[in-house]
Amino acid sequence: MSGISTVLVAGSVVCGIISTRALLTQHRFLFMLNTSISDTLTGCGIFYQFLFDVRDEHPSKNGTFYVLTSLLGVNIMTFLFAQFDRYFAVCHPFFYTRHITTKVVIGVIFYTWVHIYGQLCIQRIVPPSKAVDIAAYSRISLIVIISTKLLMTVKLFFVVRFQLLREPPGPERDSKKESLLIIIVVVVFFLLFWGPRMFYTIVCSLTGKFIIFKNEAHDPLTILSRTNALCTPCLYLWASPALRAAAWKTVWRTLTLSGRSRHNYNSLASPHKLGHTLLWDPR
Repeated sequence: MSGISTVLVAGSVVCGIISTRALLTQHRFLFMLNTSISDTLTGCGIFYQFLFDVRDEHPSKNGTFYVLTSLLGVNIMTFLFAQFDRYFAVCHPFFYTRHITTKVVIGVIFYTWVHIYGQLCIQRIVPPSKAVDIAAYSRISLIVIISTKLLMTVKLFFVVRFQLLREPPGPERDSKKESLLIIIVVVVFFLLFWGPRMFYTIVCSLTGKFIIFKNEAHDPLTILSRTNALCTPCLYLWASPALRAAAWKTVWRTLTLSGRSRHNYNSLASPHKLGHTLLWDPR
C-alpha cells in the first residue's frame, strides 16, 4: 500500500504540473515537479525493495547498486536549489528577474540528476580504492549540504516572519508567503524523515560498526525515510491551492468520473435491472 499511495499521490502532482501551462511557467513548480518525479520513482522502487529480499548495504543481496537510494541525493540538491531560488526571488527580485530564467532553472534541475548518477557511475567504474575516496567525498558533501539547508531554512523563516510584513497586502505578498512556507515546511519534514538515516550512516562510517538487518523491509530507518516520498507531494497539495486544483482536474476527477461510469454501467447491466427493463419492453 505504501508504494501504491506514493505513486498515486506523487504521480498526480507530476501530471498536474505537466498538464498546466500556468504552473510550468513558475520556477517553484518546476522544483516541485523534479522532486515529485523522484518520489514517484521511489514509490515504484518500494515494490521491488519490500517485496523481495533486498539489501543494498554490505553484504549486498538483490541490490539495486544504490540506484534507488541515490534518489535521496536528487531531492537534497533540489531542495537546496529551491531554497536559494525562493530567497533571491523574495529578497533580490531585480537580480532574480534579470538572471534567473526558466532555462537556468531547468539547467539546474538537469544538473542534479547528472551530478548524482554521474558520480554513481564513476564509483562503479573506478578501482575500489578510488571508489572509497569518492564515497568519503560524498559524505562530506552531504554534511555541508545539510548544514546549508538548515541555515537557509532559518533564514527563510525570518524572511517570512519579518521582511514580508513590510510589504503592502495583496496577491503578490500572499504568493511569496505561500512559496516560502511550502519550501520551509517541506524541508523540515524532509529532515525529520531522513535525518535519522543520514545520522546513522555518518556514525557507522566513522565507527566502522553497522547493524545488519535481514533486508530493507525490516530496517525501521529505511521505512521511515521512504515515508518522505509520500509526505512531500502531500504537503505540496495541502499548501498550494493551484496545484491541488490542477491535480484534481487532471487525475482525480478523471478517475472519479471513470469509476462512476463503470458503476452505472454495472448497475444497468445487472440481472435485476435487466429484468425490470424486459418488463417495460414494448415488444
